[in-house]
Amino acid sequence: MWLAALAILIGLAILVWSADVFIDGATALAKKFSVPSFLIGVLILGIGTSAPEMVVSVLAAIEGSPELALGNAYGSNIINIALVLGATVLISPIIIRRGIVKRDLPLLLLITVIAAWQLRDGTLSQVDGIVLLILLVAVLGLQIIMSIREGYHEHEDDIVVANADSEHLNNSESLEKLEPSVTRGLASLIIGMLMLVASSRAIVWGAVELATLWGLSELIIGLTIVAVGTSLPELVSSLSAARKGEHDMALGNIIGSNIFNTLAVVGLATVIAPIAADPVILSRDVMAMGLLTILLVTLCVFAFKTKRQFGRTSGATLVLFFMGYTAWLIQSVSI
Repeated sequence: MWLAALAILIGLAILVWSADVFIDGATALAKKFSVPSFLIGVLILGIGTSAPEMVVSVLAAIEGSPELALGNAYGSNIINIALVLGATVLISPIIIRRGIVKRDLPLLLLITVIAAWQLRDGTLSQVDGIVLLILLVAVLGLQIIMSIREGYHEHEDDIVVANADSEHLNNSESLEKLEPSVTRGLASLIIGMLMLVASSRAIVWGAVELATLWGLSELIIGLTIVAVGTSLPELVSSLSAARKGEHDMALGNIIGSNIFNTLAVVGLATVIAPIAADPVILSRDVMAMGLLTILLVTLCVFAFKTKRQFGRTSGATLVLFFMGYTAWLIQSVSI
C-alpha cells in the first residue's frame, strides 16, 4: 500500500512540473508559426493529454476489462467539463468566441449523441469502433482546416504583423532566430508530454492498487479513480494555460480531449474487444455526460450572446454538477 501511495505523490509532483513545460512548448510553437491557440489546444493539448486515457483503455481492453475502458473514457469526459473546465474558469474566466459556439460545441454535442446512440442496445461492436475512428479522422481534418481558415485567436493579428516585419531580416538572421526557438519549443513539448503520460500512469497505477484493496468494482474504478487520474493532465494543463493567459488553448484542450476520448479511446478499445456494457452506464453515466454537454453549450451560448465572459458563475455551476454526479456514484455503490 505504501508503494502505491508513494507513486501517487511523486506522480502528482512531476505532473505539475511537466504541464508547465508542455504548455510553454505548445505556446512557443503556436506563436512562431502563427497557429491559433485554440487549434493547438484541440490538437496538441486535447489529443496529447488524452494519451493516458488511450493507454489505460487499450490496456484494459487487451487484458479483458472493457468496462474499465468505457468507464475511463466517459468518466474522463464528465470530469473534463465539470471539474477541469469548472475549476479553470473559477480561476480565470474565458471569452467565448464565435467559432466555438458555431462549430466546435455543436460538434462535441453531436459526437456525444452518437456515443449514446451506439450504446442504445447495451453493446459496442467492432463495427461501432471502426465508425468512431473514421469519424475521428474526419473531425480532426475539419478542425484543422476550419481553425486555420478562421484564425480567431485574439492575438493572431499581432503575430501576423510580427511575421511580416521579420521578412525584412536576411536569411541567416532568420535561421538563427527561428531554429533555436523551434528546437526549444519542440523539446519542451516532447519532454512535457512524456512526463505527463509517465506521471499520470504512475498515479493511475497507485490509485487502482489502493482501490482494489478497498473492494470497488471495475466500472466504478474506471469512472472515478482512473478517470480522475487520467484527467489530471487536462486539469493541470488547462489551469496552466489559463494562468498564462491562453484561454482559447484551455477551452480547446477540453473540447479536443472529449472528442478524442469519445472517438479514439472508445473506438480503439472497441476494435480490440467488443464491449457489453452494464445498463447503468447508459442510464447514469452517458446520460450525465449528455446533460453536462448540453449545459456547457447552453452556458457558452449565453455568455457569447450577452457578450459576457464564461466566468465564475458558470464555473461554480459545473463544479456543483460534478459534486452531484459524484454523490450519485457513491449512492449507487452503497446500494
